[in-house]
Amino acid sequence: MAAFGHNRLTDKDRKRARRVHRLARLLDSQFRIPGTDIRFGLDSLFGLVPVVGDTVTAGMAAYIIFEAFRIGVSRRIIARMLGNLVIDWVIGTIPVVGDLFDIGFKANERNIRLMEKDLGVALADL
Repeated sequence: MAAFGHNRLTDKDRKRARRVHRLARLLDSQFRIPGTDIRFGLDSLFGLVPVVGDTVTAGMAAYIIFEAFRIGVSRRIIARMLGNLVIDWVIGTIPVVGDLFDIGFKANERNIRLMEKDLGVALADL
């Protein structure tokens, strides 16, 4: 019988999953604009530096995808995660429009949700 959800994850995989979950939050929603429900992260802040900032955060997002691969997320989901990364990077490089897009799109949190669905476990619960 195959193991499902968190039962198929090794201790090392659980540590990886917790780490990428924290990184995704830092990149996409760590901070809140006071008096609003608008959340943003380092992706939005670094994105203020044209091209370089988005490229740096794309590297961090690529790390999340690499760890998802190491944990055993399916190739189909990895492809979707890469698509989210490319969309975020390409649009993010457009001045002003990209900065606003980063606040709403949250590619890293989307990728975490894809991982959670594929693994059958909420990463925050590990």
